[in-house]
Amino acid sequence: MGTWGAGNFDSDTAADHLVVLVDRLVTEVTEAMAGDPVELEPDEYWGVTVPCNLELLLVLARQGWVGVTLPSPEAIRTWQQTFLAVWERTIDDLEPEPAYKVERRAVLNETFEHLAEASAAAR
Repeated sequence: MGTWGAGNFDSDTAADHLVVLVDRLVTEVTEAMAGDPVELEPDEYWGVTVPCNLELLLVLARQGWVGVTLPSPEAIRTWQQTFLAVWERTIDDLEPEPAYKVERRAVLNETFEHLAEASAAAR
C-alpha cells in the first residue's frame, strides 16, 4: 500500500475509504432523484438530506484528496432541476416566511451550482 504523506488522507487505504464514502453520498442522491418526487419535498427526509449530501461532497472535493470524484456537472445540474422543481411546487404548502423562502432558494441554488463548478474544475 502506498503512503505519500503524514496526513490522515495521504494513503491508498484512505483514498479507498473516500471512494466508498463518496460513492455512498452520490448513490443516495441519485436514487433520491430517481425515486418518488414526494420524498424530495422540503419537509421529507430526502428533501432535507440531499442538500446535506451535496454540501458534504463539496467539502470533500475542496480538500483535493485522492479518492474524491464528483458526478459530471451535467448530472448535478439535472439534479438541481429535479430537486428545485419539487421544492418550488411544494414549499408554499409549508407556509414559510417570505424571507426564509428567498434565502433557502438561494442556498439550494448555490449548493448545486458550487458542486457543479467544482466538478467542472476537476475535469
